[in-house]
Amino acid sequence: MRCALLSDIHGNLPALEAVLDAIEGQGISAIYHIGDLVGYAPWPNEVVTLLAEWDVSGVAGNYDSTVATDYAHCGCKYEDAVQAEQAHVSYEWTRAHCSEATKAFLGALPFRLDVRPLGGHINGPRIILIHGNAILNTVYWTEDRPDSFAMQQAQHLGAKAGDVIAFGHTHKPWYKEIEGIHFVNTGSVGRPKDGDWRAGYVVLDFSNSPVTVAFERVDYDVQSAMDAIHTSELPNAFAEYLRTGGEPA
Repeated sequence: MRCALLSDIHGNLPALEAVLDAIEGQGISAIYHIGDLVGYAPWPNEVVTLLAEWDVSGVAGNYDSTVATDYAHCGCKYEDAVQAEQAHVSYEWTRAHCSEATKAFLGALPFRLDVRPLGGHINGPRIILIHGNAILNTVYWTEDRPDSFAMQQAQHLGAKAGDVIAFGHTHKPWYKEIEGIHFVNTGSVGRPKDGDWRAGYVVLDFSNSPVTVAFERVDYDVQSAMDAIHTSELPNAFAEYLRTGGEPA
């Protein structure tokens, strides 16, 4: 069985469409999302509608749960005061432009989702989907965290050798295997921060043991996304962020 994992779409419809088009010809059995469907780009409702049409299940990112509950802020991390102000504008814009149906969809997303890709009639392996870490969807699980942190999260989630723990939130893809447990940050479909502007996703292949993890990148019409940001009330800086993959111009 081959599964595709998508994270941090952040309202970027052209990027999501390109990823789904790429997945369609890859013999993928199931697609799951790892949260942050909205924010920063001007298609929150369209992204949610498309995921529903494709029957893509997943978990709540911090942006999803905060928008759904009208929380005071998005639970995001900022590098400086300018980013903080831009993020505040994005959050208020997204809250104002999400339909009630979209907010209901976001509010119904679970914090965690466990999948048994080979069926529940055998003992594993599992894919454990979360957005941030095992406790909160606002915590950034970066690659430089020590192995002891990863194993602490695995213990809290009840993971064992052969399982995959998949998460996002940082918008930077990475993979590590520790004591037979596979830790996968799936990067970002709609707002990468690793210097590569292309939409990113992950394919897990359970055809053999152990599972194989493949990071995929897809070209998309980034100019149309940039143009839509410029014509919206979102900060223009978000458009340049897409063009550079999060790197300074």
